[in-house]
Amino acid sequence: MRVPLMAAGALVLCLAAAACDEKLSDITGPTPNLQPTFGSIQREIFESSDASGRSACVNCHNGSRTFLPFSLNLTSTAAYANLVGVASVEKRTLLRVAPGDPDNSYLVHKLEGGPGIVGAHMPLNSPAFLTSGQMLVIRRWITEGAQNN
Repeated sequence: MRVPLMAAGALVLCLAAAACDEKLSDITGPTPNLQPTFGSIQREIFESSDASGRSACVNCHNGSRTFLPFSLNLTSTAAYANLVGVASVEKRTLLRVAPGDPDNSYLVHKLEGGPGIVGAHMPLNSPAFLTSGQMLVIRRWITEGAQNN
């Protein structure tokens, strides 16, 4: 009796998760194609502006200069290696992206404008910050291990 009940519970969880995924476009606002994968975050957040007027991260974070923020290269050839498992220059006690731990990922702190950040809430000089839905997708990617997918 217990096994069928557990199987039914697992099925319900899978269906609920699938239903949530179908509705990602409803919560990601100005980036309806955003998915919790690195490739999608790279395309939709780091390399693209969006309908809200938010600037693409690579407008500044392109590795063209040696001082912050320009030293953090978020272009497609460098972003993953510069983020995942790498100590933050501004907060050396935190990783920029700590796989499985969005609350202790400095990228999340900067994008959410959390307390204790060094410098400004990102994106700098942008008329719009990331929406809560966009942040949920980034947090989910990190929670799921911050894979290079």
